[in-house]
Amino acid sequence: MLTSNQIPMSVYLDNAASTPMDPRVFEEMKPFFLNQFGNPSSTHAYGRELRNALENARRRIAKCLNVRPLTLFFTSGGTESDNLAILGAVNGLGVKHIISSPIEHHAVTHPIEKLEKEGRVTVSWLKVGANGQIDLDDLRQELEAHPNSLVSLMHANNEIGTIYDIEAIGNICREYNAYYHSDTVQSLGKVALDLDTLPVDFITASAHKFYGPKGVGFLYVRKGIALAPQFTGGGQERDLRPGTENIPAIIGMAKAFELAHEEMEARNEHMNNLKIRFWEMLQTEFPGVKINGETDPSKCIPGLINITLPGEGDPMILFNLDLAGVAASGGSACSSGAVMGSHVLHHIGVQSDEMPRSVRFSFGKFSSEEDLEVVKNSLKSLNLLQVS
Repeated sequence: MLTSNQIPMSVYLDNAASTPMDPRVFEEMKPFFLNQFGNPSSTHAYGRELRNALENARRRIAKCLNVRPLTLFFTSGGTESDNLAILGAVNGLGVKHIISSPIEHHAVTHPIEKLEKEGRVTVSWLKVGANGQIDLDDLRQELEAHPNSLVSLMHANNEIGTIYDIEAIGNICREYNAYYHSDTVQSLGKVALDLDTLPVDFITASAHKFYGPKGVGFLYVRKGIALAPQFTGGGQERDLRPGTENIPAIIGMAKAFELAHEEMEARNEHMNNLKIRFWEMLQTEFPGVKINGETDPSKCIPGLINITLPGEGDPMILFNLDLAGVAASGGSACSSGAVMGSHVLHHIGVQSDEMPRSVRFSFGKFSSEEDLEVVKNSLKSLNLLQVS
C-alpha cells in the first residue's frame, strides 16, 4: 500500500489540483535553503556553486524530455508559462490570429480573451464534443483560413482528463506554418513526451502536479524560436524570464520530474486500478451515475474521473464531503471559489442543474484501496442521492 504522512485529510482525492511533495524531493531541496545560498548570477564561488546546480537541474529535466537544456526556461509555474508562450508569441513572432478551445485552462483562455479585447488578435474557438475531444477537421479548416496562427491546445484537460492527440495536432500545424503551444501541466509526469520528435513548439509544466514544490515550473521553447519577454529586469533565463531563480524549488522540480519519469509505469497502473475499482463501486452503489468527458481509459490521463451523481443534488456536496474527511473538487482548483459552474462541463454539454452533482476525483500515488471505501460511505451518509 502507498502511504504518506504528509496528507492531513482522511482521504485526499484532489491530486489534479496539487500533489503532496515526495519526501525524496524535499530531502534534495534542503541544502539549498540553508547551506547553499548564493545568487546563481554572482561570479564568486558561492554563485558558481548555485549556477552549476541550476544548470544541472535543467539538464536532468531536458534528458527526460529528450531536448537540449537551453530550450527550457524556468518560471513560477504553469500560469506564467502559458502566459509567456501566448503573449511572447504575439509580441515576438507577429502572431495575429489564435486558435484554441473553450475548455482550455483559464491560464490560456484569459490571456487570449484579453488580447482579443485589445484588438491585437482575432480568435477562433474550436468545436468540442461531449467527450471533450476537439474536431481535427475543424482545426484544419481554421488553419486554411488563418495560416501562420498560434494554436494553443492542451495535452490533457485538467477537469475531465481527456487527452488530445498532440502529435496529430502538431502535424496539422506544421502543414500551415502555425506555431503550436500545448499546456501539458496535467499530463507531464503521467505521459512520456519525446520533444525531439513531437511537433510542438511550446509546452508548459508545473512541479506541484508531479509531487514537487509549488510555485515553480518551466516553459519549453523549440530551438530557433524567439519569444518576447513579458517583463524586464536582469538577464536571467537568457533574457526571456528575468529575476533571480528559485534554486531550491528548481532543484526539487528536477528531482520530482526524474522520479515521475522513472516510476511512471507503476504509478499509472496503481492510479488506473483505483479509478477502475472506484467506477465499478459507484455504478453499484449509485445507479445512474455518469462519467463526464472521455470514457475510453486510453484517451484519459491516469487516475482522474469526473462524474455526475444521480438525484436532486446539493450545492454543498463538496463542502459536506470535506466535513466527512474527503477532499475532492468541482473542477479546476484555480476557480473553485467562483460562483459560476465549470466552463469545461458547460462546453461538453453538462446541464446547469447537474453541475452541483458533478465532482472530480483524482487519485495519486499515495491513494489506497481503503480510500474508496471511505468515499463510498461518505457519499452514502450525505443522503443527497436518490438511490434506487
